[in-house]
Amino acid sequence: MRGAKAVSKTPALVEALLKPETYPHNPQKVELMQTQMSFLFLTGDYVYKVKKPVNLGYLDYTTLEKRRFFCHQEIELNRRLCPEIYLEVVPITKSGKQIRLGGKGEVIEYAVKMRQLPQERMMDKLLPQELVTEDMVTRVAEKLAAFHAKARTSSEISAYGKPDAIMVNTAENFTQTEKYIGISIPAHKYHHIKAYTDNFLKSNESLFQKRIESGRIRDCHGDLHAAHVCLNNGIYIYDCIEFNDRFRYGDVASEVAFLAMDLDRFQRADLSRAFVNAYVRLSQDKELLQLLNFYKCYRAYVRGKVASFMLDDPYIPDKEAALAAAQGYFDLAYRYTKEKTLLLIMSGLVGTGKTTVAQALSRSLGLTIISADVTRKRLAGISPTERRFEQFGGGIYSKDFSRKTYDEMFAQARELLSQGESVILDASFKKRQDRLQAGSLAEETKADFAVVECILDEESVKSRLKQRLKEGSVSNGRWEIFEQQKQDFDEITEFPPQNHIILDTSQPMSIIIKLTLERLFGA
Repeated sequence: MRGAKAVSKTPALVEALLKPETYPHNPQKVELMQTQMSFLFLTGDYVYKVKKPVNLGYLDYTTLEKRRFFCHQEIELNRRLCPEIYLEVVPITKSGKQIRLGGKGEVIEYAVKMRQLPQERMMDKLLPQELVTEDMVTRVAEKLAAFHAKARTSSEISAYGKPDAIMVNTAENFTQTEKYIGISIPAHKYHHIKAYTDNFLKSNESLFQKRIESGRIRDCHGDLHAAHVCLNNGIYIYDCIEFNDRFRYGDVASEVAFLAMDLDRFQRADLSRAFVNAYVRLSQDKELLQLLNFYKCYRAYVRGKVASFMLDDPYIPDKEAALAAAQGYFDLAYRYTKEKTLLLIMSGLVGTGKTTVAQALSRSLGLTIISADVTRKRLAGISPTERRFEQFGGGIYSKDFSRKTYDEMFAQARELLSQGESVILDASFKKRQDRLQAGSLAEETKADFAVVECILDEESVKSRLKQRLKEGSVSNGRWEIFEQQKQDFDEITEFPPQNHIILDTSQPMSIIIKLTLERLFGA
């Protein structure tokens, strides 16, 4: 139920439905929201959804009879996942100049009547507030896996899992977004995504056929993104696609990828991974993972297309928001075409924020962190939180023990990278030899590679290190170590600029993440 809250040149029907007296239950106030396809009137207890008389190519609501039919379809299909929310189709009538919901008179329109779910409990509202947990997405996966297990399938539905059928949808996406090249999507990204999509479909025919044979093509929800999940005394998955069967008929992997993609969009790759892993475990569908990136790319591109369409909608005035959304989705689609694993190494002096940035990047990109502090203490047989204030270069920080620590980190990274996992190595990497070894490991495992160097002014470093001592972190870093490390740090000159990302960690984390993504993916 996303959209602008105001319209330009408001139609008379919309004006009437904004008045509380139009409704039989006479609500205190009515709030208007809209999508590309519908007007939504929120009255407190109920939502009334009125379809716009539009033909967007992939849907046709241009006649009253068609809108009535699709209102009934919406009720029937959404009751599969949300029976308690979808209530009935209500006629909108006109008698003289009076427009009413229900009542006597000429039927001029139809509305889908739903119980109103709390907007503040929608997943897309909860995610920016850090209020979505792994347990929540696991429960969404449970509901989805159970739904898919019972969802209708047939030879007709299974045919939509064939590469040729999928290519009908992808080709339509690219045709319909040609006009937005240079506006919401750069030409090089458009052509790169198109080439990736076409090549994947052509080179994986046997995999798609296997999905059909194993019954994984179902009558799904079709539009499963975060705004369509409500977490409020239960899980409500609503607003499925009713206007075009071929957008619902598809591989369950595509449906899973849709929500996983949207969690990635909110820079919660950790939740995305937890959701996918839970679904795979519950459904026993490990093969899904081979299709995940492809379908994530497809779903992100569709959302970019839909947001681009809003640029042409006269009833949606906030074109800047629509453009930003479209660009964000297209950038995400582009990222999914980069199928190589990634090895990042953090580098910088103690107290410059390497671990904090590593944790944020891990969460945003779904990378596994291998920490020098944790590895070093594990090798020494001591607790991660135990303090060891060794002299510089002594004890567990001696040259030999540091060598042992880095070797262990590289061994762990090699194993994960060979399994297709992307990795962050969180250490000072103050010595050129260790950084070069990491670069060689990336080359050996055919992973993309970058050094993320964290820098920070010395006053801020001193303040952070004092605070860290109070909090009891894993790190043993303190100010005297910073000053000695500074003299012992080999300047990073051995890699080309595209593999060396310098981050001033005094900036907000959102800016740091944005800059890193731009450098890594050109997005």
